[in-house]
Amino acid sequence: MNPPTIDGKRLIDSLALMAQVGATEKGGVRRIAATDEDREGRDLLVTWAEQEGCKISIDQIGNLFCRLAGQSNGLDPVLIGSHLDSQPTGGKYDGAYGVLAALETIRALNQNKIRTLRPIELVSWTNEEGSRFAPAMMGSGVFAGALTLSEALDSQDTRGLTLGNSLASIGYNGTTPCGDRTIYAYFEAHIEQGPILESEHKTIGVVEGIQGIRWFNCTLKGTEAHAGSTPMSARRDALIGAANFIGRINKIAMEHAPDGRATVGEFQLYPNSRNVIPGWVHFTVDMRHPASEILSEMAVGMATTFKAVCAGSGLEGKLEEIWYSPPTSFDSVCVDLVERTAHSRGYTSQRITSGAGHDAKYMANICPTAMIFIPCKDGLSHNELEDAEDDHLIAGGQVLLDAAFEKAMEPE
Repeated sequence: MNPPTIDGKRLIDSLALMAQVGATEKGGVRRIAATDEDREGRDLLVTWAEQEGCKISIDQIGNLFCRLAGQSNGLDPVLIGSHLDSQPTGGKYDGAYGVLAALETIRALNQNKIRTLRPIELVSWTNEEGSRFAPAMMGSGVFAGALTLSEALDSQDTRGLTLGNSLASIGYNGTTPCGDRTIYAYFEAHIEQGPILESEHKTIGVVEGIQGIRWFNCTLKGTEAHAGSTPMSARRDALIGAANFIGRINKIAMEHAPDGRATVGEFQLYPNSRNVIPGWVHFTVDMRHPASEILSEMAVGMATTFKAVCAGSGLEGKLEEIWYSPPTSFDSVCVDLVERTAHSRGYTSQRITSGAGHDAKYMANICPTAMIFIPCKDGLSHNELEDAEDDHLIAGGQVLLDAAFEKAMEPE
């Protein structure tokens, strides 16, 4: 039995409808985890999945599962999906594309009256972005046993609200135990979020793995003082110290080009007054590299530099690593399957390492896993102007269906 062809127009239309949930004026979305907009997006997905006869379940961390029965429901399911939450100024394809490509897989199978041997299950993971609650990829992390349920539910946003209470407020605090079953294989479709596929004129990225990520919180303390009456030589300016340190962080990443990455994404200072020398600064550092030993070398270099900046500026400082996601290699059989199905459909492809973190990272720890990338315009993501060509969206959805179908037809 051959896999069916997806309905490309239906996929594009579904993406457009989901993009109306939390839509921003610039064409992006603001659908932050465990907010009303997140609830609305989840509700829409549930409505669509129920129309396809899927069984809906929600686990204790809020992961949403939509299960299409197979011929042998006692067999472990093939899991496909991604996430619906977004960055504060996010794009309409990041995450949502993988969820709705999975929905289209289910729709195409039903439309063609095809029942796979194994169940196929769509998942929308909770708090993948980590923009409101840290760390990122929280739902899949708990499901895979990399994070504890209690620490995830107790995670707080900047207002002191916990994820657990926030999920309850939107009605997605489920009761199904997290990770209580075996998954046969996991596939995730996603926009690349980088420029490689577009620049190489390739339609499908065959993802071999995900680079390592380290997250740090950094605090520098000096002395608040009057901007007019305090001589430059007498100042303990926390912001100047932070600026020097951030410049050196950037240099560390540049020294490990082209794969090294370092980003300061959040920044706060106190008292944040025009005529007061800043006495306290807090910021975050996101550091990445596909090789664990080089990522460790970068982190050690940053820690050494931090001590030197504090000593040279007369500042007190604290540099704390709050999350480490090691580099991940995907299952070679599943990766080969993605590449083979892309070629069988006539799509150009190339193997690639993901620069961004994805839920597939944690799933690779517990089951055979692979990802499917498609190009995004100008490599832009985590941005309201994020965009992708319809033909590429359809191609990625077709490869997802083909790969999931083949695995779901495999016997015990």
